[in-house]
Amino acid sequence: MEISMKQRALHTLLAVSMVAAGVFAPQAHASKDKPVIGFSIDDLRVERWTRDRDYFKAAVEAKGGTVSVQSADANEQKQIQQIENLIARKVDVIVIVPFNAKTLTTVVAEAKKAGIKVISYDRLILNADVDAYISFDNDKVGQMQAQGVVDAAPKGNYFLLGGAPTDNNAKILREGQMKVLKPLVDKGDIKIVGQQWTNEWLASNAQSIIENALTANKNNIQGIVASNDGTAGGAIAALNGQKLAGKVAVSGQDADLAAIKRIKAGTQTMTVYKPIKTIATDAANLAVQFAKGETPSFTSKLNNGKGDINTILLTPTLLTKANVDLVVKDGFYTQAQVGP
Repeated sequence: MEISMKQRALHTLLAVSMVAAGVFAPQAHASKDKPVIGFSIDDLRVERWTRDRDYFKAAVEAKGGTVSVQSADANEQKQIQQIENLIARKVDVIVIVPFNAKTLTTVVAEAKKAGIKVISYDRLILNADVDAYISFDNDKVGQMQAQGVVDAAPKGNYFLLGGAPTDNNAKILREGQMKVLKPLVDKGDIKIVGQQWTNEWLASNAQSIIENALTANKNNIQGIVASNDGTAGGAIAALNGQKLAGKVAVSGQDADLAAIKRIKAGTQTMTVYKPIKTIATDAANLAVQFAKGETPSFTSKLNNGKGDINTILLTPTLLTKANVDLVVKDGFYTQAQVGP
Protein backbone atom coordinates (compact mmCIF):
# COMPACT_ATOMS: atom_id res chain seq x y z
CA MET A 1 0.00 0.00 0.00
CA GLU A 2 2.83 2.38 1.00
CA ILE A 3 4.65 1.79 -2.30
CA SER A 4 1.59 2.54 -4.43
CA MET A 5 0.94 5.73 -2.44
CA LYS A 6 4.55 6.79 -3.04
CA GLN A 7 4.20 5.96 -6.71
CA ARG A 8 0.97 7.93 -6.91
CA ALA A 9 2.61 10.91 -5.18
CA LEU A 10 5.54 10.70 -7.60
CA HIS A 11 3.25 10.55 -10.61
CA THR A 12 1.31 13.54 -9.32
CA LEU A 13 4.58 15.41 -8.71
CA LEU A 14 5.80 14.62 -12.21
CA ALA A 15 2.51 15.67 -13.75
CA VAL A 16 2.52 18.93 -11.79
CA SER A 17 6.14 19.68 -12.72
CA MET A 18 5.39 18.92 -16.37
CA VAL A 19 2.40 21.23 -16.38
CA ALA A 20 4.49 23.91 -14.62
CA ALA A 21 7.18 23.54 -17.25
CA GLY A 22 4.65 23.66 -20.04
CA VAL A 23 5.47 20.10 -21.09
CA PHE A 24 2.57 17.93 -22.18
CA ALA A 25 4.59 15.10 -23.70
CA PRO A 26 3.67 11.50 -22.93
CA GLN A 27 5.25 9.90 -19.85
CA ALA A 28 7.77 7.88 -21.86
CA HIS A 29 11.25 9.23 -22.47
CA ALA A 30 12.36 10.24 -25.95
CA SER A 31 12.88 7.43 -28.46
CA LYS A 32 16.15 5.53 -28.09
CA ASP A 33 17.10 6.40 -31.66
CA LYS A 34 16.70 10.11 -30.95
CA PRO A 35 17.87 10.64 -27.38
CA VAL A 36 17.57 14.05 -25.75
CA ILE A 37 20.57 14.95 -23.60
CA GLY A 38 20.64 17.84 -21.14
CA PHE A 39 24.04 19.56 -20.71
CA SER A 40 24.22 21.75 -17.59
CA ILE A 41 27.42 23.82 -17.66
CA ASP A 42 28.87 25.79 -14.76
CA ASP A 43 29.76 28.91 -16.77
CA LEU A 44 29.79 29.41 -20.54
CA ARG A 45 31.54 32.75 -20.05
CA VAL A 46 34.73 30.68 -19.59
CA GLU A 47 36.33 29.99 -23.00
CA ARG A 48 37.05 26.35 -22.17
CA TRP A 49 33.38 25.39 -21.75
CA THR A 50 32.23 26.82 -25.09
CA ARG A 51 34.55 24.33 -26.78
CA ASP A 52 33.21 21.41 -24.72
CA ARG A 53 29.66 22.44 -25.61
CA ASP A 54 30.37 22.63 -29.35
CA TYR A 55 32.19 19.28 -29.55
CA PHE A 56 29.62 17.58 -27.30
CA LYS A 57 26.66 18.82 -29.35
CA ALA A 58 28.29 17.78 -32.62
CA ALA A 59 29.00 14.27 -31.29
CA VAL A 60 25.47 13.72 -29.92
CA GLU A 61 23.86 15.09 -33.09
CA ALA A 62 26.05 12.78 -35.21
CA LYS A 63 24.38 9.89 -33.35
CA GLY A 64 20.87 11.21 -34.01
CA GLY A 65 20.32 12.88 -30.65
CA THR A 66 19.68 16.45 -29.58
CA VAL A 67 21.25 18.50 -26.80
CA SER A 68 19.69 21.10 -24.53
CA VAL A 69 22.48 23.31 -23.14
CA GLN A 70 22.13 25.41 -19.98
CA SER A 71 24.72 27.80 -18.51
CA ALA A 72 24.53 28.53 -14.79
CA ASP A 73 26.83 31.57 -15.04
CA ALA A 74 28.65 30.48 -11.85
CA ASN A 75 25.43 30.52 -9.80
CA GLU A 76 24.62 27.38 -7.83
CA GLN A 77 20.90 28.15 -7.38
CA LYS A 78 20.54 28.86 -11.08
CA GLN A 79 22.22 25.54 -11.90
CA ILE A 80 19.89 23.60 -9.59
CA GLN A 81 16.84 25.27 -11.20
CA GLN A 82 18.15 24.52 -14.69
CA ILE A 83 18.68 20.84 -13.81
CA GLU A 84 15.15 20.71 -12.34
CA ASN A 85 13.88 22.15 -15.61
CA LEU A 86 15.71 19.43 -17.59
CA ILE A 87 14.14 16.79 -15.31
CA ALA A 88 10.68 18.29 -15.88
CA ARG A 89 11.31 18.16 -19.64
CA LYS A 90 12.05 14.43 -19.27
CA VAL A 91 15.41 14.37 -21.06
CA ASP A 92 17.05 10.91 -21.21
CA VAL A 93 20.39 11.81 -19.65
CA ILE A 94 21.75 14.90 -17.86
CA VAL A 95 25.44 15.72 -18.15
CA ILE A 96 26.61 18.19 -15.50
CA VAL A 97 29.69 20.41 -15.11
CA PRO A 98 29.00 21.42 -11.49
CA PHE A 99 29.60 24.96 -10.23
CA ASN A 100 29.48 23.75 -6.62
CA ALA A 101 30.27 20.04 -6.38
CA LYS A 102 28.64 19.79 -2.93
CA THR A 103 25.16 21.22 -3.55
CA LEU A 104 23.67 18.86 -6.12
CA THR A 105 22.82 15.82 -3.95
CA THR A 106 19.05 16.50 -3.88
CA VAL A 107 18.61 17.44 -7.53
CA VAL A 108 20.61 14.38 -8.67
CA ALA A 109 18.32 12.22 -6.51
CA GLU A 110 15.32 13.86 -8.23
CA ALA A 111 16.78 12.98 -11.65
CA LYS A 112 17.36 9.38 -10.62
CA LYS A 113 13.77 9.10 -9.31
CA ALA A 114 12.58 10.29 -12.72
CA GLY A 115 14.63 7.53 -14.39
CA ILE A 116 17.22 9.93 -15.80
CA LYS A 117 20.89 8.93 -15.88
CA VAL A 118 23.36 11.55 -14.60
CA ILE A 119 26.95 11.98 -15.82
CA SER A 120 29.40 14.17 -13.89
CA TYR A 121 31.56 15.95 -16.49
CA ASP A 122 35.16 17.07 -15.81
CA ARG A 123 34.40 17.82 -12.14
CA LEU A 124 33.20 15.15 -9.74
CA ILE A 125 29.83 15.84 -8.12
CA LEU A 126 30.18 14.94 -4.44
CA ASN A 127 27.81 12.99 -2.18
CA ALA A 128 25.39 12.23 -4.99
CA ASP A 129 24.26 9.08 -6.76
CA VAL A 130 25.71 9.89 -10.20
CA ASP A 131 25.92 7.11 -12.81
CA ALA A 132 29.31 8.03 -14.25
CA TYR A 133 32.20 10.47 -14.10
CA ILE A 134 34.41 11.47 -17.03
CA SER A 135 37.44 13.70 -16.67
CA PHE A 136 41.12 14.06 -17.25
CA ASP A 137 43.37 12.67 -14.54
CA ASN A 138 43.46 15.80 -12.37
CA ASP A 139 45.99 14.39 -9.92
CA LYS A 140 48.33 13.93 -12.89
CA VAL A 141 47.52 17.47 -14.11
CA GLY A 142 48.53 18.83 -10.68
CA GLN A 143 51.78 16.87 -10.79
CA MET A 144 52.52 18.23 -14.27
CA GLN A 145 51.87 21.80 -13.12
CA ALA A 146 54.27 21.52 -10.18
CA GLN A 147 56.89 19.71 -12.25
CA GLY A 148 56.70 22.37 -14.96
CA VAL A 149 57.48 25.09 -12.40
CA VAL A 150 60.20 23.01 -10.71
CA ASP A 151 61.91 22.37 -14.06
CA ALA A 152 62.07 26.12 -14.66
CA ALA A 153 62.83 27.19 -11.06
CA PRO A 154 64.28 24.23 -9.11
CA LYS A 155 64.87 26.30 -5.95
CA GLY A 156 63.33 29.30 -4.21
CA ASN A 157 60.08 30.73 -2.90
CA TYR A 158 56.82 29.35 -4.29
CA PHE A 159 53.24 30.60 -4.12
CA LEU A 160 50.37 28.14 -4.64
CA LEU A 161 47.51 29.76 -6.53
CA GLY A 162 44.59 27.35 -6.23
CA GLY A 163 41.34 27.21 -8.17
CA ALA A 164 37.81 27.85 -6.91
CA PRO A 165 37.14 26.48 -3.40
CA THR A 166 33.76 25.21 -4.66
CA ASP A 167 35.45 23.01 -7.30
CA ASN A 168 36.55 19.56 -6.14
CA ASN A 169 39.06 19.47 -9.00
CA ALA A 170 40.95 22.38 -7.43
CA LYS A 171 41.61 20.19 -4.39
CA ILE A 172 42.66 17.17 -6.49
CA LEU A 173 45.04 19.42 -8.43
CA ARG A 174 46.57 20.60 -5.16
CA GLU A 175 47.06 16.99 -4.02
CA GLY A 176 48.89 16.25 -7.28
CA GLN A 177 51.00 19.41 -6.98
CA MET A 178 52.07 18.49 -3.44
CA LYS A 179 53.23 15.02 -4.54
CA VAL A 180 55.94 16.80 -6.50
CA LEU A 181 56.55 19.74 -4.15
CA LYS A 182 56.54 18.13 -0.68
CA PRO A 183 59.83 16.20 -1.10
CA LEU A 184 61.49 19.42 -2.33
CA VAL A 185 60.03 21.41 0.59
CA ASP A 186 61.27 18.73 3.01
CA LYS A 187 64.71 18.92 1.37
CA GLY A 188 64.78 22.70 1.77
CA ASP A 189 65.01 23.48 -1.95
CA ILE A 190 61.58 25.08 -2.06
CA LYS A 191 59.76 27.23 0.47
CA ILE A 192 56.00 27.73 0.08
CA VAL A 193 55.56 31.37 1.12
CA GLY A 194 51.80 31.47 0.61
CA GLN A 195 48.77 29.74 -0.80
CA GLN A 196 45.25 30.83 -1.61
CA TRP A 197 42.15 29.61 -3.45
CA THR A 198 40.80 31.79 -6.28
CA ASN A 199 37.04 32.39 -6.08
CA GLU A 200 35.26 31.39 -9.31
CA TRP A 201 38.68 30.83 -10.98
CA LEU A 202 38.58 34.52 -11.95
CA ALA A 203 41.75 36.07 -13.39
CA SER A 204 40.96 39.37 -11.62
CA ASN A 205 40.88 37.59 -8.25
CA ALA A 206 44.14 35.80 -9.06
CA GLN A 207 45.77 39.12 -9.98
CA SER A 208 44.84 40.66 -6.60
CA ILE A 209 46.11 37.58 -4.73
CA ILE A 210 49.49 37.68 -6.48
CA GLU A 211 49.83 41.47 -6.15
CA ASN A 212 49.39 41.02 -2.38
CA ALA A 213 51.80 38.04 -2.34
CA LEU A 214 54.49 40.02 -4.17
CA THR A 215 54.10 42.92 -1.72
CA ALA A 216 54.22 40.59 1.30
CA ASN A 217 57.36 38.86 0.00
CA LYS A 218 59.10 41.99 -1.38
CA ASN A 219 58.87 40.46 -4.91
CA ASN A 220 61.02 37.52 -3.78
CA ILE A 221 59.00 34.73 -5.46
CA GLN A 222 60.54 32.35 -8.00
CA GLY A 223 57.59 30.09 -8.81
CA ILE A 224 53.81 30.39 -8.96
CA VAL A 225 51.90 27.12 -9.24
CA ALA A 226 48.69 28.43 -10.84
CA SER A 227 45.96 25.83 -11.27
CA ASN A 228 44.62 26.95 -14.65
CA ASP A 229 45.37 29.39 -17.47
CA GLY A 230 42.87 32.00 -16.29
CA THR A 231 44.52 32.27 -12.87
CA ALA A 232 47.94 32.14 -14.58
CA GLY A 233 46.89 35.15 -16.68
CA GLY A 234 45.95 37.06 -13.51
CA ALA A 235 49.25 36.10 -11.88
CA ILE A 236 51.23 37.23 -14.94
CA ALA A 237 49.37 40.56 -15.01
CA ALA A 238 50.47 41.08 -11.39
CA LEU A 239 54.06 40.10 -12.27
CA ASN A 240 53.95 42.48 -15.24
CA GLY A 241 53.13 45.32 -12.86
CA GLN A 242 56.46 44.64 -11.11
CA LYS A 243 58.36 44.02 -14.39
CA LEU A 244 58.76 40.36 -13.35
CA ALA A 245 56.78 38.68 -16.16
CA GLY A 246 59.03 36.03 -17.73
CA LYS A 247 61.34 36.00 -14.69
CA VAL A 248 59.00 33.97 -12.45
CA ALA A 249 57.94 30.44 -13.44
CA VAL A 250 54.13 30.15 -13.78
CA SER A 251 52.10 27.02 -14.52
CA GLY A 252 48.62 26.70 -16.02
CA GLN A 253 46.08 24.31 -17.49
CA ASP A 254 43.56 24.13 -20.39
CA ALA A 255 45.74 25.46 -23.25
CA ASP A 256 43.65 28.65 -23.54
CA LEU A 257 44.68 30.66 -26.59
CA ALA A 258 45.99 33.53 -24.44
CA ALA A 259 48.12 31.02 -22.49
CA ILE A 260 49.57 29.51 -25.67
CA LYS A 261 50.58 33.03 -26.74
CA ARG A 262 52.11 33.71 -23.30
CA ILE A 263 54.10 30.47 -23.50
CA LYS A 264 55.41 31.46 -26.92
CA ALA A 265 56.27 34.91 -25.52
CA GLY A 266 58.00 33.37 -22.49
CA THR A 267 55.81 34.86 -19.74
CA GLN A 268 54.04 31.56 -18.88
CA THR A 269 56.15 28.47 -18.32
CA MET A 270 53.72 25.69 -19.20
CA THR A 271 50.11 24.65 -19.55
CA VAL A 272 48.39 21.28 -19.51
CA TYR A 273 46.70 20.45 -22.79
CA LYS A 274 43.58 18.37 -22.43
CA PRO A 275 42.16 17.42 -25.84
CA ILE A 276 38.64 18.75 -25.22
CA LYS A 277 37.32 17.11 -28.36
CA THR A 278 38.24 13.74 -26.81
CA ILE A 279 36.46 14.27 -23.47
CA ALA A 280 33.41 15.88 -25.11
CA THR A 281 33.08 13.14 -27.72
CA ASP A 282 33.61 10.35 -25.18
CA ALA A 283 31.02 11.95 -22.87
CA ALA A 284 28.55 12.26 -25.75
CA ASN A 285 29.03 8.58 -26.64
CA LEU A 286 28.58 7.66 -22.97
CA ALA A 287 25.35 9.69 -22.72
CA VAL A 288 23.92 8.11 -25.90
CA GLN A 289 24.85 4.61 -24.64
CA PHE A 290 23.00 5.29 -21.38
CA ALA A 291 19.99 6.65 -23.29
CA LYS A 292 19.87 3.47 -25.38
CA GLY A 293 20.12 1.24 -22.31
CA GLU A 294 23.58 -0.04 -23.25
CA THR A 295 26.35 -0.79 -20.73
CA PRO A 296 29.41 1.44 -21.24
CA SER A 297 32.96 0.44 -20.25
CA PHE A 298 34.95 2.42 -17.68
CA THR A 299 38.64 2.77 -16.80
CA SER A 300 38.31 3.01 -13.01
CA LYS A 301 36.16 3.96 -10.03
CA LEU A 302 36.36 7.08 -7.85
CA ASN A 303 34.64 7.57 -4.51
CA ASN A 304 32.56 10.75 -4.29
CA GLY A 305 31.45 10.34 -0.67
CA LYS A 306 28.25 8.55 -1.68
CA GLY A 307 29.97 5.53 -3.21
CA ASP A 308 32.33 4.32 -5.91
CA ILE A 309 31.45 6.01 -9.20
CA ASN A 310 32.16 4.39 -12.57
CA THR A 311 34.85 6.61 -14.07
CA ILE A 312 36.63 7.31 -17.34
CA LEU A 313 39.94 9.15 -16.82
CA LEU A 314 41.75 10.56 -19.86
CA THR A 315 45.46 11.40 -20.10
CA PRO A 316 46.57 15.05 -20.35
CA THR A 317 49.75 16.44 -22.03
CA LEU A 318 52.30 18.88 -20.58
CA LEU A 319 53.02 21.76 -22.99
CA THR A 320 56.03 24.07 -22.86
CA LYS A 321 57.59 26.35 -25.44
CA ALA A 322 59.34 23.26 -26.87
CA ASN A 323 56.15 21.41 -27.88
CA VAL A 324 53.45 24.10 -27.84
CA ASP A 325 52.87 23.64 -31.59
CA LEU A 326 51.05 20.39 -30.76
CA VAL A 327 47.85 22.45 -30.40
CA VAL A 328 48.12 23.43 -34.07
CA LYS A 329 49.01 19.89 -35.22
CA ASP A 330 45.94 18.60 -33.34
CA GLY A 331 43.68 21.16 -34.97
CA PHE A 332 42.89 22.66 -31.54
CA TYR A 333 43.94 26.06 -32.94
CA THR A 334 45.01 27.29 -36.36
CA GLN A 335 48.49 28.68 -36.98
CA ALA A 336 46.88 32.08 -37.64
CA GLN A 337 45.26 32.04 -34.18
CA VAL A 338 48.46 31.05 -32.40
CA GLY A 339 50.65 33.49 -34.35
CA PRO A 340 54.32 33.21 -35.29
